[in-house]
Amino acid sequence: MRSDVMKKGLERAAHRSLFKALGLVDEELNRPMIGVVNSFNEIVPGHLHLRDISEAVKAGIRLAGGTPVEFPAIAVCDGIAMGHAGMHYSLASREIIADSIEVMAQAHPFDGLVLIPNCDKVVPGMLMAAARLDIPAIVVSGGPMLAGRFQEKDVSLSQTFEAVGAVHTGRMTAEELAELEENACPGCGSCSGMFTANSMNCVTEALGMALPGNGTIPAVAAARRRLAKQAGMRAVALVQENVKPSDILTAAAFQNALAVDLALGCSTNTVLHLPAIAQEAGYNLDLNLVNELSEKTPHLCKLSPAGQHHIQDLHAAGGIQAVMKELSNKGLINQNCQTVSGLTVGELLTQARVKNREVIRSVADPYSHTGGLVILRGNLAEECAVVKRAAVAPEMLQHTGPARVFDSEDAATAAIMGGQIKPGDVVVIRYEGPKGGPGMREMLGPTSVLAGMGLDKEVALLTDGRFSGASRGASIGHIAPEAAEGGTIALLQDGDMVEIDIPNYRLAVRLSEAELAQRRQAWQPPAPKVTKGYLARYAKQVSSAAKGAVLKG
Repeated sequence: MRSDVMKKGLERAAHRSLFKALGLVDEELNRPMIGVVNSFNEIVPGHLHLRDISEAVKAGIRLAGGTPVEFPAIAVCDGIAMGHAGMHYSLASREIIADSIEVMAQAHPFDGLVLIPNCDKVVPGMLMAAARLDIPAIVVSGGPMLAGRFQEKDVSLSQTFEAVGAVHTGRMTAEELAELEENACPGCGSCSGMFTANSMNCVTEALGMALPGNGTIPAVAAARRRLAKQAGMRAVALVQENVKPSDILTAAAFQNALAVDLALGCSTNTVLHLPAIAQEAGYNLDLNLVNELSEKTPHLCKLSPAGQHHIQDLHAAGGIQAVMKELSNKGLINQNCQTVSGLTVGELLTQARVKNREVIRSVADPYSHTGGLVILRGNLAEECAVVKRAAVAPEMLQHTGPARVFDSEDAATAAIMGGQIKPGDVVVIRYEGPKGGPGMREMLGPTSVLAGMGLDKEVALLTDGRFSGASRGASIGHIAPEAAEGGTIALLQDGDMVEIDIPNYRLAVRLSEAELAQRRQAWQPPAPKVTKGYLARYAKQVSSAAKGAVLKG
């Protein structure tokens, strides 16, 4: 066993004495030692219950004859970090999570790992570590929050953000907002729509790195605890079978994950995280694959914020396995891929079925015959830009309008709240990219306020930063090259006419090459916003959003 290097032999007597200081007995030292990476903390609602999940995981490990050893990982709540300086740290935390797990698992060579994430950057950070280390590993997330109830309707966090704009325009009263605030988030779990956290937990299941149900079993359900026990048991089996992430994270598995992503209409952030995970697994996940798959992958689910259904509804309808089963009817799922369950994708799908056609449509009757995400390119996005097509109103799929240019999220939000944005405008928020932000802030505030004002069908937003998975409307993010690198977005001026053509994957500005060259010659890079600490180092090392915003070198 891998852990023998720290516990076997005469020369490891001192090491064993330290293990015995932990209360371990010889019988425990003779078993497979499984690291349990718990991202519990008391600031993230999605992680508040992870002590319970960890205890269930450890029980499962012991049931299967292993010895669990728990250690922590950090986690940022994007909702709480949103709209202020804290959001600069969200994406950047992904690299710390991956690096810290590598440190712990190499300094103390565990035989296998159980990874317990739930929110946003924690899921990809843990998967990046698993791929990098390539020791037997399994993921079990904390599960989604239940939807809240407000005015006889299911609601989620996104409606609370949007309600701020509604109050500003008189479409909602302050008293109604207070009532919504009390009821939108009823308890623990990752926020209840198909936002980034749930997107990544569903994608993890589709990749084969988690057991069926990982993406959709509610956080409060006993079934989530049972799943955690099963994950602990499977972790020991994976060690015994010597099944590693490299056996599961194949090129075909990433294509399966993208197909599910497109069918669900997942967060745009998945096209940052999947390439980063693939890179750790030794693959270059070309973003051209997104559009290629989108052309033939039907959009089967309209989940919040794109529709009225929530993750609990997807679970009741059959979950991710049912979505994969439906996609397999069109030949879009590679059924030979191995999974942490010990079964192939095809073997798992024999047990799957769609239980509610209102939640999971058939491939013959989809919401759209094309997928939920697309990559845009053009003279405004030479490398890439991304939009959640599934959450764009039909009238905004093709739009041309004058740019209203802002050099920060804060300036744009102030202009929106001040009534300075008019129907037809294209709001441009720049210097918020991986390097320029730094940290590529999510911008749920501007998109939600516009939606709350009823302008999401009339105003587009562009940024070299990111939009939250809870955003809806013509919100186009990840524009690369970013402004801080001298990308075309840095050259835009108020009034420039911007052309958005989502069906034809195009994003451009109506400026001649001569005009762009003249502006580029006059452009000067801005001074760094942060000059010390982790963010300053991050800004110097981070790559383009087109490459997953991973650290260079």
